[in-house]
Amino acid sequence: MKFAEFFPGQVIEAGPYHVTEAEVLQFAGAYDPQWFHTDPDAAAQGPFGGLIASGWHTCGIAMRLVADAALAGSESFASPGLAYLKWKHPVRPGDALRVRATVLETRRSASQLHLGILRWRWQLFKQTDTEVLDLEATSLFDLNRT
Repeated sequence: MKFAEFFPGQVIEAGPYHVTEAEVLQFAGAYDPQWFHTDPDAAAQGPFGGLIASGWHTCGIAMRLVADAALAGSESFASPGLAYLKWKHPVRPGDALRVRATVLETRRSASQLHLGILRWRWQLFKQTDTEVLDLEATSLFDLNRT
């Protein structure tokens, strides 16, 4: 989507994304090697009662869904960061995740007129409609880019 296509109140939904045990183990082994992400037997005895995905993995899944649904072909080029990030519930192998991105604000930079600024909330839900991720992101768009 192009920056001009976004508007406050707009809701963009995408998914599902099916989480596999192999993917959970691979991501955790490379980036978040804590036992409850990497050891199914130990995780079964832990506080979550089984293997869970890293929160950072969950963020990556949300990013993939949003990139495919809204940012592909856009003028988006960067993000200055997040206002907040919350991991509400664990993600497990076998979950089917979907994202809901709600546009909060669109505006042009006052000092750099070629810069579009999009502030939006991303929520990730599993198949039971349980919210697993909630964040507010800012995305930057170069309006001189075609």
